Amino acid sequence: MNYKRREFIKMSSNLAAGLALAPIAGKLIPAEDGADKLKAFGIQLWTVKTALAKDPRGVLKQLSADGYKQIESFEGSKGMFWGMTNTEFKKYMDDLGMTIISSHCNTAKDFEKKADEAAAIGMRYLLNAYVPVQKTVDDYKKVAEEFNKNGEVCKKAGIRFGYHNHDHDFNVVDGQPALNIYLQNTDPALVDFEMDIYWVVTAKQDPEAWLKKYKNRFRLCHIKDRIKNATEKDASCILGEGSINFPKIIKTAKANGMQYYIVEQERYDHSTEMDSAKADAQYLKKFKF
Repeated sequence: MNYKRREFIKMSSNLAAGLALAPIAGKLIPAEDGADKLKAFGIQLWTVKTALAKDPRGVLKQLSADGYKQIESFEGSKGMFWGMTNTEFKKYMDDLGMTIISSHCNTAKDFEKKADEAAAIGMRYLLNAYVPVQKTVDDYKKVAEEFNKNGEVCKKAGIRFGYHNHDHDFNVVDGQPALNIYLQNTDPALVDFEMDIYWVVTAKQDPEAWLKKYKNRFRLCHIKDRIKNATEKDASCILGEGSINFPKIIKTAKANGMQYYIVEQERYDHSTEMDSAKADAQYLKKFKF
């Protein structure tokens, strides 16, 4: 997710200002050469947002054909379920052999209802996709407390709450990265984190170091590659064409509690949304670590 997405995630600004596993987790199977492979992987629907807005059912059907077994939605103009009710969406996913694992959503509006609807169809997570830069440590602690409250709502419904990082979440505040404040001031029983590996790397941080330091806190991840030698922030590309060492990072992620592996791409220099999603799936089908 990039900064162009701020209109969708304005709800997180409101937050800051107002201060049983799914059927198929991101399981791993041994490859013939002794390496591990991903048995199931998902896609964040933001990757195909333009096509999705025009033909949700058609896009989901194609993603299934591409090999995606899981999806992570986001709350667009048609809601998390793209013009369908939660149960209609679940049935369509079942028909396609897919599972909706999670969704990014507006946590500042009707959150209890969203949590109940998500739980009713077996979703595992609702996630806050973005919180803007705060000024002080106390401001970040207030956000963390809101995360805990969101976690309580989700726990009551029977699902989990999580936060998805961006590069600015590693800005140093009073001698420490902002994400550190979130992690240290949220209850592990209530709040998990979704590591966007791309944004960790973009912030010039080491994903493996964070995964090891906060074992079992990062349960989902966005697998998004970065154009080699790119200097701009928004430089995602087709998996395998970029500079990020996913085999090494994913091996560490698996050893430190990662459960869900979710593709995301936001830039398409020589391709389209749908063609890129297909290429990303082909990469992960062959992926070994």
